[in-house]
Amino acid sequence: MLLLILPMNANEDFKAIFDQLAEKNNFQIANFTRLSGGSINDVFLITSLSSEKFVIKLNSSHKFPGMFDAEKAGLEILKKAKNIDVPKAFDVGEFKSKAYLLLEYKAPANPTENFWELFGKHLAGLHKNTALKFGLANDNYIGSLSQQNNFCTTSAEFYISQRLEPQLKLAKDKNYDLGISGNFFRNISEIIPQEPPSLIHGDLWNGNYLVNSSGHPCLIDPAIAYAPREMDLAMMQLFGGFDQQVFESYQSEFPLSNGFEERIPIWQLYYLLVHLNLFGSGYKSAVMDMIKRFS
Repeated sequence: MLLLILPMNANEDFKAIFDQLAEKNNFQIANFTRLSGGSINDVFLITSLSSEKFVIKLNSSHKFPGMFDAEKAGLEILKKAKNIDVPKAFDVGEFKSKAYLLLEYKAPANPTENFWELFGKHLAGLHKNTALKFGLANDNYIGSLSQQNNFCTTSAEFYISQRLEPQLKLAKDKNYDLGISGNFFRNISEIIPQEPPSLIHGDLWNGNYLVNSSGHPCLIDPAIAYAPREMDLAMMQLFGGFDQQVFESYQSEFPLSNGFEERIPIWQLYYLLVHLNLFGSGYKSAVMDMIKRFS
């Protein structure tokens, strides 16, 4: 990840936040650098006088209320599961109009030779964490869009009511006519497997994992819920960036129900709707193709 070095006096607004965080969390700042790549947040690497390193994420507390609280809660749930590495979340709060999240810095390294095998095994272990119902105690975000997590009793109910319907409503509000019908919901309800809820990352594209200092996978930017586990695996295949070995390893550790390959477009529809609502009509044809396939 590219580092853009900023002088300590380059932005007094940021420096005021950093100074408050340093005092609150008992360290002194030596320097900070901006990390590139964030489309929603300003992200910085902070180095303390004792050479500790932290990542801080900043955004508008008015535009994205509760985003970092939800991210911290998600990271803590993933960390408690102890199946796959995630950064520790140290602090969350607001300063004037800015929300902040202070995170553990994960120093990068080269992946181990069995990186993808480990990734599949660790992800399968994560997905074996279950709950009595689908959903989560709190809503959260996927990208800059809110994601609701009301509790549901079946995988199909959760996926339709908590994932597809909110995005379809938002698309309609943006004047996208997608030709959705009741037949579509009935058809996918019959296809979605009746498995127990799994703890999933929720937004597992290739930009949301790191290689940590041990050469092992580390997940970032979660959009967690207890949800159908196939959602993570389908998202991983939407934009690529994952070696086939990760899926083979996963299958060996936690075999998928028959017909997963045919169900992949069902799960990918949610993520394409998110992209349609975030980035515009370039995703409309792919969305409509998947709707037609199951209507």
